[in-house]
Amino acid sequence: MAGGMGTWVREHVWEIPLRRYLSLLLAAVLVAGGVFGVRALTHDDRRCAPGVSRPAGSDECVGVATGVYDFGQPRFHQVVEAIGRENKGLRGGGYVTVALMLPFTSTSPTNLNDIEHQLQGAYLAQYSANHDSNGQSPRIRLVLANSGTGKDSWRPTVDQLEGMTRSADRLRAVAGIGQSTDPNQAAVAALTGHGIPVIGSSITADELANGQHGKKPDPYPGLARVAPTNTDEARALASYTKATADKANENKAMLVYDKPGDPYTNSLKESFIALMNGSPYQPVLEQPFTPPADRSQEGTTANTFRQITNIVCDTPRDTRTILFAGRHTQLRQFVNALGDRGCMDRSFQVLTGDEASYLTYEKELDRDALRHNLSVLFTSLAHPDAWLQNPPKTGGATADYQTLQRLLKAASHKPAGPIGPVALDDGQLIIGYDALQLAVHGIREAVPEGRSIPALADVGLQWPQVKGSLKVAGASGWICLDEHGNPYDKAVPIVRLTPQGDSQFVQLAWPEGKPPGKDCLPPA
Repeated sequence: MAGGMGTWVREHVWEIPLRRYLSLLLAAVLVAGGVFGVRALTHDDRRCAPGVSRPAGSDECVGVATGVYDFGQPRFHQVVEAIGRENKGLRGGGYVTVALMLPFTSTSPTNLNDIEHQLQGAYLAQYSANHDSNGQSPRIRLVLANSGTGKDSWRPTVDQLEGMTRSADRLRAVAGIGQSTDPNQAAVAALTGHGIPVIGSSITADELANGQHGKKPDPYPGLARVAPTNTDEARALASYTKATADKANENKAMLVYDKPGDPYTNSLKESFIALMNGSPYQPVLEQPFTPPADRSQEGTTANTFRQITNIVCDTPRDTRTILFAGRHTQLRQFVNALGDRGCMDRSFQVLTGDEASYLTYEKELDRDALRHNLSVLFTSLAHPDAWLQNPPKTGGATADYQTLQRLLKAASHKPAGPIGPVALDDGQLIIGYDALQLAVHGIREAVPEGRSIPALADVGLQWPQVKGSLKVAGASGWICLDEHGNPYDKAVPIVRLTPQGDSQFVQLAWPEGKPPGKDCLPPA
């Protein structure tokens, strides 16, 4: 009995700690599992919204938003909700998808103004296509594709868009793109390489156009553009300056340019060099500056521009024109430096490209500089007054712009709107509207007889036919495309930046020196 009792005691004495040990071990496993699960939910779930996620190593939400998602930008919310309502009303299989591809997660206030206005314009074109086209098909679904702000952040978005061409989304075109940057150039090459038609809204660099410098075949098959190339903008500017130059007084010009440059600034520089040959402006000096790789950043170029401003004052007194080939951040720094120049008694005129439109909303711009013998004139992509002040008989029409005005009025309230506060001075809403109009035109012209949905490959084939009676009556002017998808003799508004903070329309200019004929047929 004693031996039995001893055995029982030993067994049960050890059993109690063993049970406790197992209980503690199990609890530890459960806690660890819970912590792991929480970490997995909070750190490894990289989804931002349907179709949008954060790639590994990045906190930026990129991809194609297939639902109502504003990419964390409250300023987009109202227009994104309006797009969501419009998309929700599309029933059955009678629609195709168009993606608006822009860097929706940009942190630059001036870039966000541009993006917001293009987004509003694209939506207005979508709404008009679905409600004001006498039941034409297919109807249009609009989605937002974020290309991101990193060097390669566009890649997962482009891969996703390619997949949407083969799914029930029926993606048939990508519009927008944004600035003429190296990443955007790579994205356009990838999209068109997948056979996806692209409609550039505000890309102007010659390097992002087909048919340049005799290059064959076209590097971007299926690319169409609403905006003229930098070369065409410079030609339009040259025609304006020749008509307005003071023939009695020689005017020498100084070229200030971005070195090493990007697709936009390089082609603008080359265009300005060509402009000076045979123009009223005789070259006197070229002065480079080197901005940060991300040209939306301040860097140290303000110091460089202080030095360049001293050189400006050292030029001969008949040097009155400065040709500026740079981005808007550097242009703002340069204008601010000129506002504090040592030769305030001398008058200077800065001529530059369409990037100057960003300065309309630039809070850091020293507007007082524009009150002291300094003017800034630039080629804009569009302007709300261009077709309201004694417009020419061809190249565009007041009625086409008034169509957009009626849409804006309708979009101030439901069912079409609201779409948030709108602004037209920078031309971005107008050009965003026209880009999607061109996309809709190409899609509907590609629909074969007896069908309602076009083949993807057929949409990009429509661009060479966009001329004559098949031109697009854009709010920015007629869109007549050459065989390479570039607009022919597109209206170019010459605009002045004012001290009051807006953009004042001066007059229309034309790459060919005059408006196109009524048939709007590019030469063979």
